[in-house]
Amino acid sequence: QVQLVETGGGLVQAGESMRLSCAASGSIFSMITMAWYRQAPGKQRELVASISGGGGTDYEDSVKGRFTIARDNAKNTVYLQMNSLKTVDSGVYYCNADLVIDKWGRTWSGFGQGTQVTVSS
Repeated sequence: QVQLVETGGGLVQAGESMRLSCAASGSIFSMITMAWYRQAPGKQRELVASISGGGGTDYEDSVKGRFTIARDNAKNTVYLQMNSLKTVDSGVYYCNADLVIDKWGRTWSGFGQGTQVTVSS
């Protein structure tokens, strides 16, 4: 069974920085794509950033130049460094992972429980 646990959320002021971490545990053979989503109150969950198995990254337009996604395959962990935070960045941030869970190539995909990020003005 695979579990994703996000840490690092909280309350910050606009312009400040915050780093989120997501650790995958359980039966993990390798990580494929890892991503961060966020959901603001009354809005749909949206993709914020993703990183492929080869390290290629992609960002939602509003966070380009401010957010950086990175991964540590040895620790089965993905990070989201968020700089110059804005009030519109507030929401629940969810980690998403596509994983290979055994040597036969079976895969698993899912979300963590989420962590609240609140940016005050």
